[in-house]
Amino acid sequence: MQPLTMALQLLLLHSAFLRLSSRGPLVQGRGFRSPTVAWPSFFDFSWPQEVQETIQIPNNGSAPLLVDVQVFVSNVFNVDILRYTVSSTLLLRLSWLDTRLAWNTSVHPRHAVTLPWDSLWTPGLTVQEALWVDWQDQSPRARVDPDGHVDLYLALTTETNCDFELLHFPRDQSDCNLSFYALSNTVLELEFRAHAVNEIVSVKREYVVRDLKTQVPPQQLVPCFQVTLRLQNTALKAIIALLVPGEALLLADMCGGLLPLRATERIAYKVTLLLGYLVFHSSLVQALPSSSSCNPLLIYYFTVLLLLLFTSTMETVLLAALLARGNHRAQSSPGPAPRGEDPGPHPEEAPGVNGPRRSWPEAADRIFFLAYVVGVACSQFSFIGFWMWATCKSEPAPGEVIPHGGQPRL
Repeated sequence: MQPLTMALQLLLLHSAFLRLSSRGPLVQGRGFRSPTVAWPSFFDFSWPQEVQETIQIPNNGSAPLLVDVQVFVSNVFNVDILRYTVSSTLLLRLSWLDTRLAWNTSVHPRHAVTLPWDSLWTPGLTVQEALWVDWQDQSPRARVDPDGHVDLYLALTTETNCDFELLHFPRDQSDCNLSFYALSNTVLELEFRAHAVNEIVSVKREYVVRDLKTQVPPQQLVPCFQVTLRLQNTALKAIIALLVPGEALLLADMCGGLLPLRATERIAYKVTLLLGYLVFHSSLVQALPSSSSCNPLLIYYFTVLLLLLFTSTMETVLLAALLARGNHRAQSSPGPAPRGEDPGPHPEEAPGVNGPRRSWPEAADRIFFLAYVVGVACSQFSFIGFWMWATCKSEPAPGEVIPHGGQPRL
């Protein structure tokens, strides 16, 4: 009987090691040398049942399990205001206590071991605003201390949606949120405590990160924590590409008003400016973002510039046409001079102290020019005032309008 018993024990031992090798190494201690492998005391020949228990969330009594989260933001490499998206790279450090994984250091003198993420319980995280998420390590390993303290590092690159506040574009500042949810647990089982660390060292971007903070939203049914990135536009590119050409065209249009109304080049000059601005405005509309509410003030500003150029061009065309028609009538029907009398000079050409008298279209053009300069100056100061003090409250999202929707709350 004794040889039979020893044979059965050897057979069980062989089959157990075969199952371990087929699954892959569950524990890899620091300084271990192959092929010798030291297993903690919580793994024995009944390991399938033990591993199944460790995959369940640790029991913390009546209180939820506390998971400490450190969020390291290392890069924000793409901000697309036309698509309302932000691409970023993050590193998450998750820490919690699982006493089921603790072992006696006097029996197994190991300072720490590493376990595959699928061999123990780990919080499953989902980014609510993500369009896509790329987890850089598909098989991360958790570090376990002798007292059962677990550390897990997760590196990810993600593209998320962001509701940019673009009213003051290109000097805009927006808060972009990344909400991490543990959908497989409830707030009675799990609780997050989050901290943020800014590790961005490159500032050669159009948008720079001015602030970084984390918070745990209250009254949620699902455990979650939120990372908020405050992005600010440096505005240099938009000022050079948008504001400078618009102001230059407006100044050129005002200088065109100094040309005499009788000059035929004035109409060609004004029409050329208007056509050039129309081309610039069409490309500008495609470059600026649009929104269901709170559109950028620049859209209204450049529309006002277009109306000013259009009004100036139409004034020049109309008054030049009236002046040409008056001259044509004066030349086609001159009054007969009495016989024996020398006709005097034309009333418009009578010499005077201030030179020849202007016709009424030319006088109206001079008055319009002065009013136009005043109007342009007032429009610029009004825009500066709107830029400094204007605010806009965006309309609530459909999911936040009660009773049509809203986030689930306790």
